Amino acid sequence: MLTDHYRAMARYNRWMNRRLYDASARLDDEQRKRDVGAFFRSLHGTLNHLLVADRVWLGRLTMDPARGQSLAADGTVIAFTGLDQELYADFDQLRREREKTDDDLTAWIESLSEADVAAPLQYRNVAGKAFASPLWLPVSHVFNHQTHHRGQVTALLFQLGVDPGVTDLIHMLRTEGA
Repeated sequence: MLTDHYRAMARYNRWMNRRLYDASARLDDEQRKRDVGAFFRSLHGTLNHLLVADRVWLGRLTMDPARGQSLAADGTVIAFTGLDQELYADFDQLRREREKTDDDLTAWIESLSEADVAAPLQYRNVAGKAFASPLWLPVSHVFNHQTHHRGQVTALLFQLGVDPGVTDLIHMLRTEGA
């Protein structure tokens, strides 16, 4: 049952990210990067944070550090500097990398069984502190974290004069099928 829930959340994640990137594309670079006093300063900063966090978590959840890495245009690994890191200054590149991460997260979620989500996971946070829990707990956190910050993105878009449209999970499930 949890795997069905996570598959729906992965679909919602992709659906919302596309909607918010479409809405963000209606703004120019200066508007997206303007410091508006948000936790990650700007719309662009918040979108970067979501990508950084999702990649960090993918590396932990899959136990594949390569999934947590970001690559520069020349193929070199971008060193992780923090959860407020700007991975990609170029909006189009940020969008492409978001799509790649959504593809990776969705494929991984679709591979999970009920036994997988109940299995123990051991990982370290960015400060190096060790944690252990069943896999379902951090997976739930990933989707909750995304929803939290996408709510901030939605508010920032409204402040910048862009209506992102309906953002409800139930709307997506009703229109695209559960």
